[in-house]
Amino acid sequence: MDNRADIRDFLATRRARLTPEQVGLPASGRRRVPGLRREEVAVLAGVSTDWYARLEKGHIAEISDDVLDAVARALRLDDEERAYLLDLARAAKPTGTRARRRKPEPVPPSVQWLLDSMTMSAAFVGNGRLDVIAINALGRAMYAGMYADLGDRKANFARYNFLDPHAHEFYDDWDAAADTTVALLRAQVGRDPDDKTLRELVGDLSTLSTEFRTRWAQHNVRQHHAGIKRFRHPDVGPLELTYYSLQLSTSLHDVHTLTTYTAEPGSPSEDRFKLLASLAATDQKTVDKSPGSQ
Repeated sequence: MDNRADIRDFLATRRARLTPEQVGLPASGRRRVPGLRREEVAVLAGVSTDWYARLEKGHIAEISDDVLDAVARALRLDDEERAYLLDLARAAKPTGTRARRRKPEPVPPSVQWLLDSMTMSAAFVGNGRLDVIAINALGRAMYAGMYADLGDRKANFARYNFLDPHAHEFYDDWDAAADTTVALLRAQVGRDPDDKTLRELVGDLSTLSTEFRTRWAQHNVRQHHAGIKRFRHPDVGPLELTYYSLQLSTSLHDVHTLTTYTAEPGSPSEDRFKLLASLAATDQKTVDKSPGSQ
């Protein structure tokens, strides 16, 4: 996989966000572009300027992790960015592997049983492409807008967040949700650049959404997924929920992540979440009693 453009752009954007003062270097002369010069990064990393220039052109396959760590320290990369750089280096090594189109892999029935047992948590399993592989009733009720008019396609958070205008109304801070979505996809491309389905998803979103295309060019990455999100649910109103993601060992070829959303006990969000759970249970009973459901 030729990922030299990803390597070049990632290192260039990380270099551009730093100033000499931030890294303890004198600010000499006028600068035509913001950020550190290549020779300054080379000094900080303890390598020659020519060597670093080759690295920033994407020649990374034969470079050791120790040297990449030195570059990561020079560019003040955080843990997620460092992991992404190492992923890019591994992906650049010739393997003879051809790009392949991947369909979402199902999870074992026991995983769905686990999701269904979480009656007061919205829970789902997704993959690295942000497809929803399995989801419980409360999760489906929470993301009802994503499932509307879905047809035969799998639910996908990236497509929903950038191609469905209702997503702007659903997230209290759509910009933050959009930033996270793109950063998660960018990290996945680093881990699995030969995933043709992933590349096609990125291509579709880049073509159809200016907001996605702008964020993709920033080369921000994210791998850990935990925190607090706020939503404006059309049926129950504002929700403030804590979410955690845990990786599942259910596939040799795909990343499967279990994500749960819960409300703080005793909070107004818990009351609204209980109402949403009740509505979801009522809808499920209606489905179960409908003709042909037996």
